[in-house]
Amino acid sequence: MILTVEEIHGYYDKSHILQGVSLQVAEGEVVTLLGRNGAGKTTTLKAIVGVVTPRQGKVLFQGNNIAGLPPHKIAARGVCLVPEHRGIFKLLTVEENLTMAARKESAWGLQDIYKIFPRLQERRKNGGGQLSGGEQQMLAIARALMTHPKVLMLDEPVEGLAPVIVDEIVAQIKLIKATGMSIILVEQNLQVCTQLADRHYIVEQGRVVYSASNADFLADDQAKDRYLGVNLAA
Repeated sequence: MILTVEEIHGYYDKSHILQGVSLQVAEGEVVTLLGRNGAGKTTTLKAIVGVVTPRQGKVLFQGNNIAGLPPHKIAARGVCLVPEHRGIFKLLTVEENLTMAARKESAWGLQDIYKIFPRLQERRKNGGGQLSGGEQQMLAIARALMTHPKVLMLDEPVEGLAPVIVDEIVAQIKLIKATGMSIILVEQNLQVCTQLADRHYIVEQGRVVYSASNADFLADDQAKDRYLGVNLAA
């Protein structure tokens, strides 16, 4: 396993948000964290990258416990979070956003990025603030790749986007997965999740309450209804 989270507990001030979350991600695997709003999904991602420091438990990345390290050191090791708010530099061009994130050892260069994200090549001279929401999301993911991640974590990458753009981003994530990238995906759109993921975890009240392969999850209407309040077939 490239990443193993063992019984982590996370707090915001005195609020005990994560209450013993455990999960695993294998090399080249896409894993989703599912759950209702406020379940602790985003906080789990923040705890993995050190934005929220776990008070208990371990985060093992390539066999080493990174829990408690500052975020920049975790990022330097190759664990990268693309946050829900995207965080691109709106006054810089697309290409400037990409090149400023580039690391010498990265396997990803501009041409690799532009093959997966042809829209970004078309918009490379545009400012980040001139992009549509979907294009900004593409730029946020592309910029993360330039940092040479070994685990890529995406928080709500298609939220609020038009269906045609959602399809485009799903296709791009599939191309990224095909390179062998390990991905953790937090996403409310179950059809997106089941198109991409090898395995699913459901988080409820700060704990993992369910895990299954994609095939088993698709067949388990009872779990979808109980934990997510939805039926994918509906």
